[in-house]
Amino acid sequence: MGTKPIHLVDELRAGRASVDTGATWRRAQLEGMRRMLTEREAEFVEALRVDLGKHPVESELTEIGFVLAEIDHALRRLTKWMRPRRFRAPLALAPARAKLLPEPLGVVLIIAPWNYPVQLCLAPMIGALAAGNALVLKPSEVAPATSAALARWIPEYLDDRLVRVVEGAVPETTALLAQRWDHIFYTGNESVARVIADAAAKHLTPTTFELGGKSPTFVDGTGDLRAVAARIAWAKFVNAGQTCVAPDYVLVTPDAREQLLTELSTAVENLFGSDPATSDSYGRIISERHFARLKDMLGDGQLALGGESDMGQRYIAPSILTDVSLDAPIMHEEIFGPLLPVITVPDTEAAIAFINERPTPLALYVYSASKAVRRAFEQRTSSGALDVNVGLVHMSVPDLPFGGVGASGSGAYHGRVGFETFSHLKPVVTKALRPDTLKLIYPPYTAQKARLARGLLRRLSK
Repeated sequence: MGTKPIHLVDELRAGRASVDTGATWRRAQLEGMRRMLTEREAEFVEALRVDLGKHPVESELTEIGFVLAEIDHALRRLTKWMRPRRFRAPLALAPARAKLLPEPLGVVLIIAPWNYPVQLCLAPMIGALAAGNALVLKPSEVAPATSAALARWIPEYLDDRLVRVVEGAVPETTALLAQRWDHIFYTGNESVARVIADAAAKHLTPTTFELGGKSPTFVDGTGDLRAVAARIAWAKFVNAGQTCVAPDYVLVTPDAREQLLTELSTAVENLFGSDPATSDSYGRIISERHFARLKDMLGDGQLALGGESDMGQRYIAPSILTDVSLDAPIMHEEIFGPLLPVITVPDTEAAIAFINERPTPLALYVYSASKAVRRAFEQRTSSGALDVNVGLVHMSVPDLPFGGVGASGSGAYHGRVGFETFSHLKPVVTKALRPDTLKLIYPPYTAQKARLARGLLRRLSK
């Protein structure tokens, strides 16, 4: 069941006082996480199957293998990340040295979601542990099998003096949020983020929010539409659409609309067969509550594909909708499921205007053979990330920060950016006592010292 949340921060602060969390400890934690995922892979794969109906290959690609790659990336670069970064001090301060020294924030809280319950628990932990922090992980109770597996195995492989898992629901999360953390990292939805922000504000605790929103896709028909449709279908329907950066809707120009719809239907059949309900490669909706929400959204447009559902199996077919009212819930709420509205827009300009009129998305996908179109989206739209002629894969580049902007989140992680998210980059300036050049600007102030001060300030910028 994991650790009880009462007074947990105080326990971990006391633990930090007695544990050297330098490079040796940090490597040991990352290597322990790696062993856990390799030695207990079968247990995690089974937990993901129970919670989300994930195929073992999908679990490897999007969860376990993804995290292993991030761990290896961090281990290879940890020494470099930890090394102080030296800067040249201005001549006016000479003799002096300046550097940025990364130091741990202290004790951090990571609150994870249910849709990728291994990846989105462990990937933030990589940055937090690489930076030398103690931490508490709160997995989602909505994915109970995976939460239980994490609670069982993390204490076996990581230092339980400084790394704890708290299972539970709202009461446990509320108890955690009442404590004073040095950083809170949350992946989830905007409404819960507001609750966390209010709690964090009481202690002036910094936060990182990885949220979601409605990530658009634009297709102008200038590329190979069969390949375009295959990439959109995979990005949308992996994990049954329960991905924060899944294409939420497609904007398509009139000349490409009918062919794109045809190719999307073909792509879905190629991925999951003529009856996705019988495909072991197609996942399931996480809960009956989410199933009911998605089932209601099926009525927000005309079905061009899919629409079949089975509450008992938590199954909703890959579904494509057309003729969707822009006032319908499906166009205002993050779908987070296997429903894909396809909306016709006159041209690129209309697509850019459509996107810019709405909250800033976590991701934006553009399928076009035109350099001018791609450049227009780069320069005239804002999003957490922009992928061209592909979907989702920006997350798999370890050196690229992953995060949102505006309503889709604040802050970022992965790779070095994750390390720095959980670090304080402390400026350190060292100046020799002799010669004491600063005495030239000490009081009492005179006209001569005023001239020296002005000259000094000008030289500081050089």
